[in-house]
Amino acid sequence: MPKKILVIGAGSWGTTLSKLLAEKKLDVTLWVRELELLEKLQKTNRNEYYLPQILLPTNIKYTNDLSLAKQADIIVLVTPSHVVREICKQLAKIGVNNKIIVSCAKGLEEGTFCRMTEIIAQELPENKIAALSGPNHAENVSEKQPTATVIACADEQVARKLQRIFSTTYFRPYTNTDVIGVELAGAFKNIIALASGVLAGLGFGDNTLAGLMTRGLAEISRLGIALGAQAHTFAGLAGVGDLIATCVSKHSRNRWAGEQLGKGRSLEDILQETKMVVEGVRATQIAYKLAQVHKIDMPITSKLYEVLYEKKKARTAIKELMKRDHTKEEQFVEII
Repeated sequence: MPKKILVIGAGSWGTTLSKLLAEKKLDVTLWVRELELLEKLQKTNRNEYYLPQILLPTNIKYTNDLSLAKQADIIVLVTPSHVVREICKQLAKIGVNNKIIVSCAKGLEEGTFCRMTEIIAQELPENKIAALSGPNHAENVSEKQPTATVIACADEQVARKLQRIFSTTYFRPYTNTDVIGVELAGAFKNIIALASGVLAGLGFGDNTLAGLMTRGLAEISRLGIALGAQAHTFAGLAGVGDLIATCVSKHSRNRWAGEQLGKGRSLEDILQETKMVVEGVRATQIAYKLAQVHKIDMPITSKLYEVLYEKKKARTAIKELMKRDHTKEEQFVEII
């Protein structure tokens, strides 16, 4: 077992992973960006901003000093995707080498379209890098509800080491060497989750949601495969598993944001209201551009892009999807 673990990011997921690791009696430090939240955590052992209902173990240490990364054996990076490069640049200045870095962010970088592990590798090349992703709502894991996840790493020994470290009686990691697929599935499912919320906000029911999820999985799989992912990853926990959880859960910030859109609220107002990052908004724009570059048919993503960025009415977008030219349903084996 590692001597020291630094978790960077004190949102609900970073807090939950710190709790999980600390309960295994590991030496865990949680890095907190906001000084006000840091003080509250140190005084109360409770994250009042993101996970107020959970009392945290007293053996978690809290810090705002990123230089402690130099002493850590494992760094768990749990920040929004758009700040990953910024954090990695700070870690590079500190001099972080020969560590295991676990990326828990689900998204792609605007402009470069880089996956999170690609960003980490560019900025911190002298480290082993893995990705943790799956149907893992922090609220459920913090309450010790049985949960499965995926740890992806090109180095199987590193993946198995992390599997042992994160494994508990309620949190079961599976290993996978398809880092590309695991990361892309985790990023692109947020698009379909956002769309699922729009349907809920408009008052549509189970039939509509089932159709969206099934056809959504088909199109994000097509794009993922074009970008180098293995098809079977989209049929696993990081793909369909995470898709289901994010599309139907009350804890999904992407579904919530979509539901507000469906009810007629503006995107600007929605994003201002929530403290958490709605990754599906950025992911939709990126996937839309990638689909054009790689000539991948992504009708749901394209219509959601028009709703988000071109002010198209959601009901109009749905009608246009339903009136598309008729075709056969490709089987998943044909997609793969």
